[in-house]
Amino acid sequence: MPDNAAVTAAAASATPTDFIRDIVATHVAEGRYPQIVTRFPPEPNGYLHLGHARAICLSFGVAREQGGRCHLRFDDTNPAKEDSHYVEAITRDIRWLISGWADAQLTFKPRGAQPETRTGDDGRSDRLVPHCPADSPDAEPYAASDYFEALYDYAVELIRRGKAYVCDLSPEDTERYRGTPTQPGQNSPWRERSVAENLDLFARMRAGEFPDGARTLRAKIDMASPNLWLRDPLLYRIRHIAHHRTGDQWCIYPLYDYAHCLSDYLEGITHSFCSLEFVVHRPLYDWVLDSLELPRPRPHQYEFAKLIPSYTIMSKRNLLRLVQERAVEGWDDPRMPTLAGLRRRGVPAQALRRFVIGTGITTHDGGLTDIALFEHTLRDELNKSALRRLAVLRPLKLVLTNLAEGEAIPCAATNDPQSSEPTTRIVNLTREVFIERDDFAEVPPPKFHRLKPGGEVRLKYACIIQLDEIVKDAAGNLVELRATAQLDTRAGQPNSNKKVKGTIHWVSASESIEAQVRLYDRLFTVPEPAAEDDFLKVLNPHSLEIVNGARLEPSLAAARPGEPVQFERLGYFVLDAQADANALASTREGEATLASASSPSAQNAAEKLKAQVTTRPVPLIFNRTITLRDNR
Repeated sequence: MPDNAAVTAAAASATPTDFIRDIVATHVAEGRYPQIVTRFPPEPNGYLHLGHARAICLSFGVAREQGGRCHLRFDDTNPAKEDSHYVEAITRDIRWLISGWADAQLTFKPRGAQPETRTGDDGRSDRLVPHCPADSPDAEPYAASDYFEALYDYAVELIRRGKAYVCDLSPEDTERYRGTPTQPGQNSPWRERSVAENLDLFARMRAGEFPDGARTLRAKIDMASPNLWLRDPLLYRIRHIAHHRTGDQWCIYPLYDYAHCLSDYLEGITHSFCSLEFVVHRPLYDWVLDSLELPRPRPHQYEFAKLIPSYTIMSKRNLLRLVQERAVEGWDDPRMPTLAGLRRRGVPAQALRRFVIGTGITTHDGGLTDIALFEHTLRDELNKSALRRLAVLRPLKLVLTNLAEGEAIPCAATNDPQSSEPTTRIVNLTREVFIERDDFAEVPPPKFHRLKPGGEVRLKYACIIQLDEIVKDAAGNLVELRATAQLDTRAGQPNSNKKVKGTIHWVSASESIEAQVRLYDRLFTVPEPAAEDDFLKVLNPHSLEIVNGARLEPSLAAARPGEPVQFERLGYFVLDAQADANALASTREGEATLASASSPSAQNAAEKLKAQVTTRPVPLIFNRTITLRDNR
């Protein structure tokens, strides 16, 4: 267990405290805002990952603690990289992470709602986007693309105020004129265009008269500013690309820094949380809002350090490369640090929140967070929540010679030993059982306390057995073991207190079910793969081992995705959600064919297909979430 794991667990169990929460608490005490409103604004250009979990838990956590709201808004201002698939995946991941914790804070808007124009107490016109609980009928997440008209109008107002201009510099010349951190920039030759000319050109940009890159709209701030982000930054650029929500309606798109602050304002956000790289962007955030002299109290931006666990990469660009180059199966591959991958691997949302909240919120860029801390938190949570089950990954047949064919001896097995009132289930001891192949050694090493020639071990929940015979084939390969079951050592029997040094797990050969088990491990072999020349060269070749022919106790036939189990002595596992979805799809395929059949012959054929589909043995696939202990 890492040295700071106990501190992290204690921090996560209490109401968090940090500098951001202190600021918010001060504002609440002052009555500065009628309600605390935060937001989480992902770009729909990839899946959320572990690093995003810190921002989610901060934004939703602050809103939860203060009885406020947290808006889910998609900052969809770059149509070249965005897709509705990512919108759906991100929404699903957020709902999963906050489920049972901050559901009440998740806030959407009425479907199709745009910023509404209203008149303030001072008689000035203003705009505000309506809100509603996320579970309201016909609600949808917020999206910057719903504000394109309002953002355009604000840009026109900046031009009218002499604070923005249309620039004809090429992208290369724009960058060259910008200067360097030690040298001031140069004014654009088009910086002093008249307001009338700028308004005309901007309207023509919107109308689609100019090709990509021909013109931009820039803020008119200070080309000599020591902050490069204030050297007349771009506000709009021409992109003749269809948007996944607005189609071909627009050919000019606002840049993030411009859309971000105004989207916050339009939604009534009070506290806008960003990672540390946005510290230098904050003056621009404030400049846009101040230059427009907006009537309502404006939002403020606060920055915090990113979460970067070791043995992972957090860049969506690098994660996309893993997917595109087929180093993993997809964004939800259980080895990926994405929320979808972690969920499919069997990580409970509670464990992830506990880890993230326990690491704290600071402005100190402390580098990597030891992934072992996450793994400890995960084991601790699963130890409390996972039901115990018996499974044998690499089966070796063991024949209990003193049991009759067809005999089944019921044994009470514990489901939840961590519960204050543990429950049990029945597992049947039969004449033939399976044990783990490595729980037997014909020539045992020193201190080997499992099954060996002439040795005794206890079959967990059942009885002590003594090995009598080793059966091999003509080639000398091990076929099976034969042993005597000491039935009087079962629970409640006269010799139940007999002591042996070893206890092993088992499953009934006749009653167990077959499964594929996927043993997942860390995806990379080095703590900081992003620092390598090519992170693909440090992929862990043992990050996935597929075990076919595993045998599980029969109760696991009813397992469901998202319900963790502990395979005793082996680790924590979960039914693979993707495999379960494929099985369900096969069943529905048969049902759909049956429903669409019209003629009697087609009906009979459909009935046969449905019977085949619904009775077809779909292989169970279990994913290992994590080992019982860290053996590194």
